[in-house]
Amino acid sequence: MSYGERTAEILIVDDWETNRQVLEQIILGIGARPVLAESGEAALRKIRESRPQLILTDISMPGMDGYELCRILKADKKTKNIPVIFISAYDNPKDVIEGLTLGGTDYITKPFIPEVVQARVGIQLRLYAAHRELQEMNRRLQTSVTELLKQIEQEKKDVLYALAGIAAGNSCYRKEHIERLSQNCRILAQGMQLSPLFEDKISDAYIDTIELAAPLCDIGNIGIPLELLRRQTALSEEEMSIVQTHTTIGAKLLEDLHVGKDYNDFINTAADIARYHHENWDGSGYPEGLKKEEIPLAAQIVSIVEVYCALTDKKNYGREEAFEIMGGEAGVKFNPEVYKICRKISRRLL
Repeated sequence: MSYGERTAEILIVDDWETNRQVLEQIILGIGARPVLAESGEAALRKIRESRPQLILTDISMPGMDGYELCRILKADKKTKNIPVIFISAYDNPKDVIEGLTLGGTDYITKPFIPEVVQARVGIQLRLYAAHRELQEMNRRLQTSVTELLKQIEQEKKDVLYALAGIAAGNSCYRKEHIERLSQNCRILAQGMQLSPLFEDKISDAYIDTIELAAPLCDIGNIGIPLELLRRQTALSEEEMSIVQTHTTIGAKLLEDLHVGKDYNDFINTAADIARYHHENWDGSGYPEGLKKEEIPLAAQIVSIVEVYCALTDKKNYGREEAFEIMGGEAGVKFNPEVYKICRKISRRLL
């Protein structure tokens, strides 16, 4: 009898050699490969060497009896699914019930009737093969589902980046601005990782996440009237209040997005950035007036990088001119320690 692409291996455990020999011939008669063990202890050694597809074990044996052998096998996740058929000279219902309670799948009494043993062994082997096939099908299905979910999550991210691109275009920013913002946030985070002040807060995974999340900082601009975003003259107080809602609009859009656990860090970081990247170190920012360490670190990083990119892109300032201007905001708009690191690594910025 074959099992998958190989001959089924059946372990026969009995302290009587005659019984082992009789069962060996019966098992050979169905085309399976018998493996013999004279005790429970010997059976465990055999199982460690080669995993059988079925175990026939006597109950009453010196040392470890069949019940104890079954109990050990069922307690181990590597062997718990191997079918165990008990063999015994007795057919006391209590013995049968105990064996089945321990996880045995069948009970055969002596003297052996070859046709009965072969039939019951054949049933258990087919059931075991069907169980393994079902497990493999479930594994393949789970793999397919996991891949499909990853594809769906990636598609969601693609939509977010497309929306972020539209929002940036509405604000008259070029695609290159978003790319610079993303890369410069990564560079600054790497620089901060080397500082004793931030090394315990910034991991390699954090750096990857902020690089991906930073471009979504102004995604809420898709909910702001285009006329206000492109206004060249000063906005009224009411109009400025409308523009400032892009922080909460963007954060809610991201927070309402249902994603798998693999994307939670990305979405949570992106939502923090969208909501808080206009908060100021001294508490004068919006939308909640957070100050100092109340502001999520990712939002602090994006805040300073966004200003740098705006000055060197829209305003056409050089690197040194931009940092001179930004220096006046250190301790007011920016975390002064983040500003120091940013200026120190400024030659690496794009």
